[in-house]
Amino acid sequence: MTQLKEAQQEKIWTKSFVSIALTQFLLFTVFYTLLTTLPIFVIDHLNESESKAGLVVTFMLLSAIIIRPFSAKIIDVIGKKNILIISVFVFMLTTITYLFVDQFVTLALIRLFHGISFGILTTVTGAIVADIIPPSRRGEGMGYFAMSMNIAVVVGPFIGLLLIQFISFTGLFVVLSVLMLLSFIFSMLVETGQDNVRETNTLFSITWNDLIEIKALPVAIISGMVGFSYGSILSFVPVYAETIGLAHVASYFFLVFAIVMIVFRPYLGRAFDEKGARIVLVPSLFVFAIGLSLLSVTSTTFVFLLAAGVIGLGYGTILPGFQTLAIQQSGPKRTSQSMSTFFMLYDLGIALGAFAWGIISASYSFETMYVISALLVFLTMIIFNYYMSPRK
Repeated sequence: MTQLKEAQQEKIWTKSFVSIALTQFLLFTVFYTLLTTLPIFVIDHLNESESKAGLVVTFMLLSAIIIRPFSAKIIDVIGKKNILIISVFVFMLTTITYLFVDQFVTLALIRLFHGISFGILTTVTGAIVADIIPPSRRGEGMGYFAMSMNIAVVVGPFIGLLLIQFISFTGLFVVLSVLMLLSFIFSMLVETGQDNVRETNTLFSITWNDLIEIKALPVAIISGMVGFSYGSILSFVPVYAETIGLAHVASYFFLVFAIVMIVFRPYLGRAFDEKGARIVLVPSLFVFAIGLSLLSVTSTTFVFLLAAGVIGLGYGTILPGFQTLAIQQSGPKRTSQSMSTFFMLYDLGIALGAFAWGIISASYSFETMYVISALLVFLTMIIFNYYMSPRK
């Protein structure tokens, strides 16, 4: 009891934690705003096809996935605080360049370059927050931190789709550049402690150990399976809602998702710290699968939004939970490599999922797609439960 009280007295909401959370929130707000509006920009402003519009997502994720294995080495050489400020600054400058896009090739190159800074940024923010959260409250703290990204899932598309009704895309890109300027300011307020910066020439001496954290690999692979299923939500919920006559409530799906996640995540984060990963994440995977199953049979607004809430309850804890588990299994000196390995496979899962679910939905139906997605999460739950089972 005394140890529990001492753990609860260790602060999570420090200046550095708030600053890194705001940096992450603004970064992902810009990311999800662009994710939602750039396809419209490609079709309406650049007069290109829908297939090219879809590539603007692929290009950015592709370069982010490629850079991730090297990001941990870059962070070790330059230092977490330094690379945080540099990568936020580069992300901001790249956001500004959207103002000058007048053809698709230029946009494609910008998206590829944007993905590089995005891949490094999301690795270093996870590594920094893992360092500044008290180890005894890491599950709870990572849950709070992950909310900055998940709230941006709602805020980003809302801002983007609202603004383009009233201002031009040029005006939208100006707004996003200002948001990144604020993110840059907050990044400078983050204190990471003493970085163990290596000699610069070691950047050119890269080993397998620098690229991949072996201890985090099993959790990262399982997370990639979850990301694969989540791709069916991220890419196709609005389109699915339109096909079943619920387009008028599609925008509320992620709102309900976020509200449920915000309400329950603090409790589930504390349960993670007190009860352990298996006790929290196995039921979370089960609930996520139930939510996907509900989505496959929905035909009314009530069931559609109920599925959103159930998915928010299940999935909302899975990402920060797996992040925390990967860090715990890797150790405090390997947070950069752990986050790099984790997000590389998680992003790869989402990217492959978005592609695969598109083929499945076109060949069969959205209902079939969500049934298969739910079955995959059930399978992931079984695999994870076996992985976490005590070995004799």
